[in-house]
Amino acid sequence: MNFNPFELLKNAQSIKEQVARVQDELKDVSATGSSGGSIVKITMNGQFEITDVQIDPIAVDPRDVKMLQDLIIAAAHDASERIKEVIKEKAGPLFNGLNIPGMGL
Repeated sequence: MNFNPFELLKNAQSIKEQVARVQDELKDVSATGSSGGSIVKITMNGQFEITDVQIDPIAVDPRDVKMLQDLIIAAAHDASERIKEVIKEKAGPLFNGLNIPGMGL
């Protein structure tokens, strides 16, 4: 099915209300990503804001700061991917049947 902008406009108010509801629900969503066998854990909320960082002291080696930086980036990426999955679960039905470019839903 191709993207039909007129179909989207026809249902704009309903979609706007549903998007507001999903955004409100996402305020209470959180996901934790990890890396290095859970040496680094990062928790994000539904707005992709980092709400918690946990670093096992074993990862803190002043001679290898680059490794710790990489672990933090990997854990943040993992948390972000988990939040995206939650968003797809919650918002997927909202866009059911619409093939909106770039949405990946």
